[in-house]
Amino acid sequence: MKKSSKVIPLDAAAICRSSDPMAVRELLTKIGDKWTIFVILSLDLLGGRARFSELERAVPGISQRMLSTTLKNLERDGMVIREVFPEVPPRVEYEMTDLGTSLLRPTQGLVDWAKANWEQVRATQSKYDLR
Repeated sequence: MKKSSKVIPLDAAAICRSSDPMAVRELLTKIGDKWTIFVILSLDLLGGRARFSELERAVPGISQRMLSTTLKNLERDGMVIREVFPEVPPRVEYEMTDLGTSLLRPTQGLVDWAKANWEQVRATQSKYDLR
């Protein structure tokens, strides 16, 4: 890796290629958290619409509280809509919006990259850890 002798401070707007880099960073932080990608992909695999309990079973290791929080955040951001049915017990379903569906392609691209490169990353981590 070649090092530059001149240090140039980077502008956040230039890094994000956006006039509002803080908004970009906030949204990337939200969609890149531990559970959002799994919830979005699981919802898609379940046909784009699912009950809370179906999502809970589809996302291994997620607690009810974390699933609830993640779904509320996705609803607030316009990625899913929540529909409550007046039944006993109440039935709640979550459905992907067009905005949420538009997130699938880049998210799946990131997952595909991780699947293709995880062995190389692990091997590099092992070499690093032996130092």
